[in-house]
Parts: sequence; C-alpha cells; structure tokens
Amino acid sequence: MRALEGRVAVITGAGRGIGREHALLFAAEGASVVVNDLGGSNAGEGTDAGPAHEVVAEIRAAGGTAVAHTENIATWDGAESLVNLAIGEFGRLDVVVNNAGILRDGFIPTLSEADWDAVVAVHLKGHFSVLRHAADYWKSQSKAGNQPNAAVINTASGSGTTVPNAGQANYGAVKAAIAALTLVAADELERYGVRVNAIAPIARTRLTLATPGMGAMMGEPTDEGEVDLFSPANISPLVAYLATEKCPVTGQVYAVQGGAISQLGGWHDVDTIETDGLWRIDDIAGRLPS
Repeated sequence: MRALEGRVAVITGAGRGIGREHALLFAAEGASVVVNDLGGSNAGEGTDAGPAHEVVAEIRAAGGTAVAHTENIATWDGAESLVNLAIGEFGRLDVVVNNAGILRDGFIPTLSEADWDAVVAVHLKGHFSVLRHAADYWKSQSKAGNQPNAAVINTASGSGTTVPNAGQANYGAVKAAIAALTLVAADELERYGVRVNAIAPIARTRLTLATPGMGAMMGEPTDEGEVDLFSPANISPLVAYLATEKCPVTGQVYAVQGGAISQLGGWHDVDTIETDGLWRIDDIAGRLPS
C-alpha cells in the first residue's frame, strides 16, 4: 500500500516550488490533493490560476486525484473555502500542509508598513486561518465520535528559528511565530486526534533564489549523475512521512536541507542569576549572563 493511500490533503502554495513537489508526491503516494495557489508573484502581487490548475493536470495525467483551489488563504473566507472544498469534494480532510509564502525583504529603518503587513498576512494569518478551520472540522468529528487521525505540517524557516537573517525582520518574525504556533497547536489538538509539526526547509525555489547569496549555494548540479540535494523534491518525503496515519510524531520542528534532517529545540535556559531580595540595577549589571 502506498504511504498516503486514502488520505485527503490540502496543500497551500502548491502551484510552484516546494508546495508543488509536496502535491506531486502526496498524489503519487495515494492521497487526494487540493492544490491551493493564488498564483501571485514572489512579493504576493497579482493572481494567476494557471499554476494550481497545471499541477492538478499533472497529477491527473499520472493517474492521481486532485482539484484546484485558487482563493487567498490569507483571508478567513478563503481559508474556510479551502477546507470546505476538500470535505465537499472528497468527503473528509486528513492533512493540512501550510506552505504558502511570499518575500518582501527590507532593512528595519526603511521597511514599509505594507511590506510588514503583507508578509504577516500570507505567512502567519494564512497558516492560522487554514489551521483554525481545519481544527474546527476535526473537533466536530471528534465530538461526534469519529475520532480523526489527522496531521498538520507547517512551514517555518531557519530565518527566525536558528539563523537571524538581516533584511528579513518581517519574514523571520513570522517564521518564528509559526514555530511557536505549531507547538501550541500540537498541545491543543492532540485530544482531537490531530498531530502538528513544522519543517524549516532550505531548497532551490524562486523565493530562495531571490535571497542574496542563496542562489550560489543551491545551484543545480553541474556534473552528470550528481545528486541534486537542494531540489525542492528532497523536502517532500519528510512532509509525506509526517502526514502518514502511522507517524507518531507531534509538536516538533525539523530543519531539512541537503542531505540532513535536524530536530530543532526552542528557547531554553542557558544561564541563570538569582537574588534573595529585590533586584538592584548595579547587581544585574555585574552579573547578567551575556
């Protein structure tokens, strides 16, 4: 049996890049897939229904099952319509892969309000909006006695979790928030039969190629037969595993890049100072860990 046989999944931002590879692999492994993509630019401008429909056509041509969804999941109604489409078309929903994202890089002194708001909307609100409507469905199923075996895979980033990246205050902030959201959701939704994890991927996509210095690091192989470790397709097997019925993992964030998968840990105590009385400024100044 294929790894995702009979599963129903929605995948956001699935018209290109990593999301497209998720959709192709999920369908090849037996899942029915709702391919969401607004079809905007790297900066989230404009719309184009073509990419989502092209991925659906590719899946169907290979014998898989998929439908397209081209509404904006950064809106409450758009996210709800995505969840409803999966349930209406396939009778259920088992997996959410939150992948949609944009870039509007800029240094803090000159970053515009519009660029801040757009990145927060697509990444953080987009993740939460889909998660919220899916969670409402799974809660209702659990309360009705139909305990789900569901999975959510969010998309964080090394920018915001492990490596501060100058020029990405908006992007790093929302990616750190997505990692935190993942942990909270894992704690809340376990009672309803839902596992929640996140990945922090590095692969060759139009977004990473637009980030200074990244293109050279992740160029396509030049030698015949060389393994393309930075292909976006190399990210999807981890996501597929986290989406399987038998996967026990929840509440984790995994960095995945090249040939490595690393379990990440969040904020933790490194060093502590204590006092028996009230704090004094000069005492803190002389002892504060740094």
